[in-house]
Amino acid sequence: MSSRTFEDKQPQPRASGSGFEFLKGVGQVAGGTLLSATMLTSSIVAGGLVGLAVSFRNLPDVRQLRSFLPSETTYIYDIKGKLLTSIHGEANREVMPLDRISPDLKRAVLASEDSDFYYHHGINPKGVGRAVVTNWSAGGVREGGSTISMQLVKNLFLSHKRAFTRKIAEAVLAIRLEQILTKDQILEMYLNQVYWGHNNYGVQTAARSYFNKSAEYLNLAESAMMAGLIQAPEDYSPFIHMNKAKEQQKIVLGRMKELNWITQEEYDNALKQPIKLGKIRSFQGSALPYVTNAVAHEIAKKFGREALLKGGMRIQTTVDTNFQNMAEDTVKNWHDILRGQGLSRNQIALVAIDPRTHFVKALVGGVDSKTSEFNRATQALRQPGSAFKPFVYYTAFATGKYGPDTTVYDTPVGYRDGDGWYYPRNYDGGYGGAMSIRTALMQSRNVPVIKVGKAVGMNKVVETCRTLGILSPMEPVTSLPLGAIGVTPLEMAGAYATFANYGWQSPTTIIARVTDSSGNVLLDNTPKPVQVLDPWASAAIVDTMRSVINGGTGKNAAIDRPAAGKTGTTSSEKDIWFVGTVPQLTTAVWVGRDDNRTLASGATGGTMVAPIWRNFMMKALKDVPVEKFKSPYQFPRPKSN
Repeated sequence: MSSRTFEDKQPQPRASGSGFEFLKGVGQVAGGTLLSATMLTSSIVAGGLVGLAVSFRNLPDVRQLRSFLPSETTYIYDIKGKLLTSIHGEANREVMPLDRISPDLKRAVLASEDSDFYYHHGINPKGVGRAVVTNWSAGGVREGGSTISMQLVKNLFLSHKRAFTRKIAEAVLAIRLEQILTKDQILEMYLNQVYWGHNNYGVQTAARSYFNKSAEYLNLAESAMMAGLIQAPEDYSPFIHMNKAKEQQKIVLGRMKELNWITQEEYDNALKQPIKLGKIRSFQGSALPYVTNAVAHEIAKKFGREALLKGGMRIQTTVDTNFQNMAEDTVKNWHDILRGQGLSRNQIALVAIDPRTHFVKALVGGVDSKTSEFNRATQALRQPGSAFKPFVYYTAFATGKYGPDTTVYDTPVGYRDGDGWYYPRNYDGGYGGAMSIRTALMQSRNVPVIKVGKAVGMNKVVETCRTLGILSPMEPVTSLPLGAIGVTPLEMAGAYATFANYGWQSPTTIIARVTDSSGNVLLDNTPKPVQVLDPWASAAIVDTMRSVINGGTGKNAAIDRPAAGKTGTTSSEKDIWFVGTVPQLTTAVWVGRDDNRTLASGATGGTMVAPIWRNFMMKALKDVPVEKFKSPYQFPRPKSN
């Protein structure tokens, strides 16, 4: 320690940086002469604690703090960087480097908690001695005398029960701590660890909550108020007791002036400075619950729930907030319209994907996330009905033996099914005879698609679905082409998006990028498309689905540009769909009831869901240039075996 006297150490209230350089020359101010008994006790206690440091062998090993990573809050943003929500466990924390924390805040905390921090070695004999005398006189623990190092080890390692033995343990651990970490490291860890009230841990989340700004930009008035919270954060919270908060602020500013760390003018100006409060942020809801819940589920599955709650991740989603809000408004409006059409208790899910990147652009899991958090877009396994048929016809096209104009027969047929027979029927109960595959899909005929599925092999159809990213359970049964399986709207949108991109596919994702709090990339979902389907067969099925909108069951989905899609209606009208695409956007819309009961007699995807799709796409594509699909003739047709 320097041999200069306290008077030789001149204060530098405007010093920049951190640590010893930040406080270089800032001296201690004599606060009166302590009783000789106090000084004697201080020396005895200090010497005794050094000896105890050798004998306390059962205390935690502070060396583990060299690699200590505090729990941090995870933040989720939209594609443009707008904060959607924060996710954390007990501790809402964002770690801030010491050199980015306001110098005023560092000075205020040191003045309030440990003005001799840069001159002691973990314990402050003067402070400990004063506390010992006070506690001895009071007959119990009344004053702590804790240094910042002691407070830090208490917060990290020890119980908060007030006891004399715990104070000794604090002192021992503090001495050990200062042997392995620098002062700056200890101060940084303390400022990021300390509790500031309202579930805010560390300076950054506290600054954002109390003053709606980064800890980097806190002024002197705000810094003194924050420093005054440490001893009893909720009691002195300006959100609850502004008068008490101002009293604490004045005490801290007075201490800083007493230490000559600020001038009288700075003291006066800080007291006059208006305080503009932020708002309590912990455990706030999400701006886009369906999106952030889906993201949280994916992150927990990939990295673990502990990493999600405490890992301090920065997650950029693929969703634009305004676009998502438009999609949610569309769903709410059509919920009311469908109720007027007799579809009571209906739920709607909508997923929109960019087929060029497979980035999710909108994901709506229900009519109202406030009344139901169940995400039907990602979690509801519902039968797609005839919206499944394009998977069968694509599989046939990929063999090279079939094309959109291949003749199929809509005639009665029966198949052995266990001990009995299965006789497929069309929705209208009749048969159309010979027709092209294009016509069969336009009219959504059931019999022809089952015949084609049996001809190419239902196992091949299942393989196609797996390639398209449909992972829901399915069996290669005769009725498979009619969509008698459970799929999610997200799976359906992703599959059609691969068709729209002529067989090129990146994994469908709602997460663009994930970093840790230091900016290190943990996950980068930059699209890396792979050709997974035959391009001619993909273009051919898209071309065939264009006929569905141009003159078939999906004519109510027609928009002012080339589009392809397919209706879906299950038996008993329990699930109705429309899944469709343009070259730049693929959207799946599902309507059904959570109790899986019939929506209404005669409810179909073509009459009730296609208009929803049309309405959404007209708004979504308002400023998007019209683009044509590539013709199948631009690709080589696969050779038939």
